[in-house]
Amino acid sequence: MSQSSPLPQIEPQLTPRPIDPGTRIGHVHLKVADLDRALSFYCNVLGFELKQRYGNQAAFVAAGGYHHHIGLNTWDSKGGLPPPRGTTGLFHMAILYPTRAALADALRRLVDAGVALEGASDHGVSHALYLSDPDGNGIELYWDREEKDWPRNSDGTLAMDTRPLDLQKLLREAE
Repeated sequence: MSQSSPLPQIEPQLTPRPIDPGTRIGHVHLKVADLDRALSFYCNVLGFELKQRYGNQAAFVAAGGYHHHIGLNTWDSKGGLPPPRGTTGLFHMAILYPTRAALADALRRLVDAGVALEGASDHGVSHALYLSDPDGNGIELYWDREEKDWPRNSDGTLAMDTRPLDLQKLLREAE
């Protein structure tokens, strides 16, 4: 095991030099215990398209024509257990839906598949559904309101909140 030198401690700045605004997070790779079970969830329940598969070791799924949004692999995790609570790691990945109707369709898919939600929130800037995949990986499915509709404080800063999301109203939009 090689030792790396620790990163220097950086003092937080009130106005740091911002990252390029065109920067995006492109895809996530998840360790899974059973590739077929994971593919069943991501393709059959959430509706992602299988783009490529490498036997029982890895697969790549996407929405639309993109090469992959989610990589699934068993390289270090075949037959493994989810990490125990209280350990570090990914809290959740977030999947952005283009419209509230598309988020409603996602909720309908979850209900039809019997997938339990762990939470559902109206954050003012977005509506979000929280759940876990079969391997315990946290997932947020969300839709962003238009920026002009985001709630703001009197000083112009965001006024995000966590209020209950009306799931019955959202489901009616999927019909």
